Amino acid sequence: MRRPGRPVDARNPAPLWAGRTLALIGIVLVAFNLRSAVASLSPILAELEADLELNSVVVGVLGMLPPLCYAVFGISTPLLAKRFGLEATLVVALAALTVGLAGRGLAPDAVMLVLASAVTFAAIGVGNVLLPPLVKRYFPDRIGLMTTVYATAMSISTFVPPLVAVPVAEATHWRVSLGEWAAIAALSLIPWIALLVHPSRRGGRAAPEEAAPSQLGRAARSPLAWALTTIFAVSALNAYTLFAWLPTLLHDTAGTSHAEGGALLSLYAAMGLPTSILVPLLAARYGRIGVLIVASVVSLVLGNAGLLFVPGVATWLWVALAGLGPLLFPLALVLINLRTRTHSGSVALSGFVQSAGYLLVAAGPLVIGAVHEWTGGWTWPLVILLVSAVPAAVAGFVVARPRYLEDERA
Repeated sequence: MRRPGRPVDARNPAPLWAGRTLALIGIVLVAFNLRSAVASLSPILAELEADLELNSVVVGVLGMLPPLCYAVFGISTPLLAKRFGLEATLVVALAALTVGLAGRGLAPDAVMLVLASAVTFAAIGVGNVLLPPLVKRYFPDRIGLMTTVYATAMSISTFVPPLVAVPVAEATHWRVSLGEWAAIAALSLIPWIALLVHPSRRGGRAAPEEAAPSQLGRAARSPLAWALTTIFAVSALNAYTLFAWLPTLLHDTAGTSHAEGGALLSLYAAMGLPTSILVPLLAARYGRIGVLIVASVVSLVLGNAGLLFVPGVATWLWVALAGLGPLLFPLALVLINLRTRTHSGSVALSGFVQSAGYLLVAAGPLVIGAVHEWTGGWTWPLVILLVSAVPAAVAGFVVARPRYLEDERA
C-alpha cells in the first residue's frame, strides 16, 4: 500500500489497484447511481399515474427536475467541496441519494414523489461534479482509463433500469421497482466512509481539495470553459429530449408500437456504452479529440435527419446514429481533466461546465414538447435537434486545440 501523503506520479503509472482499491470500487458504484434514477421512472410511469393520480404538470416537473437540480448543485458543489472536502461531501450526497430513492418508492402522493425526486437529483448533481476531480486525485496516472470505467458504469445504469423496471413492477409492485435502487446507493457509501475513517488510504494530498476563488472566476470568463459547456449542453439536450419523447415520436412518425418504441429507446441508451469505453481512451491516450468531435456532429446530423425525413425506413439506424451523437458527454468529462493542470482547476471546470450546461438545457424536453403541441407534429422539434449540431461543431474547434484553463488570461 502506498504510504499516506505520497502522490501518484502521472508520468509513471502505478498498478490500478495499488493502494487505491476502495477508491476504484467507490468511483464505479457512484457512477452507477448517476443515471439509474432517471432511467427507472419513465417505463412504469403509467402505473404511477394511475396510483398517485399524476397530471401532465407533475409529469413535466419530474422531467425537468434532473437537469435543473444538476445545474443548481453543480454551482454549489465546488463550494461544498472546498468547505468539507471531496470525500465528506460525497458521503453526505450518497446518504441523501439513498433517502431520496427510497422515498420515491414509498411516496404516498404526487407531492412526496416530487420532493423525493428533488432530493434524489440534487444528490446526483453533487456526484456529477465530484467524479472528475476524484479521478484526478486518486488516479492522475490513469485519467483516460478511469474516465472510461465510470462513464461505462453510467452507461450501463442508463439502459439496464428500463429493461428491468416493468418486469419487477409486474412481479411485485411499482414501489419495489422504483425504490430498489436505494440499495445500490446505500452500498456505495461503504468505501467512501472507509476512506473517511482511514485517511491513510486516501490518495496523494499534494493537490488542494478545493477550487480556489480565482479558478472559479477564471472558468466563468474562459472561452475553453464555455466551449466545453456548449458541447456538454448539446449532448444533454439531445439525450434528455429523446429519452423523454423518442417512443412517442416514433409512434407518431414511424408507426411503431409502444413496445417497439421502448426497445428502440433501449437501443438509443445502449449506444452510449461503446462510446463511454472508447472516447476517453481515444482522447486521453491518442489525442483524437478533433476526430471525435467530427464523428459526433456527423452522427447527430445523420440520426436526426433520418428521423426527420425517412423515420419509417431503417428506423433502428437513425436511432443508433442519434445515440452515438452524445459521445460529446464522455468527451467533455475527460476534457475537464485533460484541459486543466491542477486539481483545483479540475474542480472549478467540472462545476462550471456541468452547472452551466445543465442550466442551458433544463427546460429542453419541456420546450420540445411545447413545440410539438404548438405545431402538431415532430418536424420543428427535430429541426431544433438537427441545428444543435452547429454550435457543437464550432465549440469543438476550440476544445480540440491543446490548451489549459490555468494558462488563459484571467
